[in-house]
Amino acid sequence: MNETNKMKLTYDVVSGDFDRAGEASSAIKRLLQRLGIPADIIRRIAIGTYEAEMNVIIHAGGGVVMAEISPESTIIVVTDKGPGIPDIEQAKQEGWSTAPDYIRQMGFGAGMGLPNMIKCSDRIDIASEVNEGTKITMEFKHADKV
Repeated sequence: MNETNKMKLTYDVVSGDFDRAGEASSAIKRLLQRLGIPADIIRRIAIGTYEAEMNVIIHAGGGVVMAEISPESTIIVVTDKGPGIPDIEQAKQEGWSTAPDYIRQMGFGAGMGLPNMIKCSDRIDIASEVNEGTKITMEFKHADKV
């Protein structure tokens, strides 16, 4: 990959498919490793992407994870056609979750998804409409945070 090239990857995420949970984030992680991106940056990208992927599996009727990788940064865009987030500020609070009991019994739904995405990314944009879906865009710079 040179300065003018960008790589784009797209992964479908199926609602409720816990057997394939993490496939998108793992595939992106493996590619970033092959490209020589620093391990600490890859870790943040993998965590942020995994959290978004799990939110689609748990809360939405499926969706798409898209990664755009350039020499300078990785941008992850996750879209779904789920129920939307009625109160984004509340959803950003650690521990706040709408996950049903059966999801919590599986060890998910602790209310750390959005907080972890925010902590890991250099920039995040959360756009959501109730009954329409959610789009989360995270940017991860390939150099240490400034």
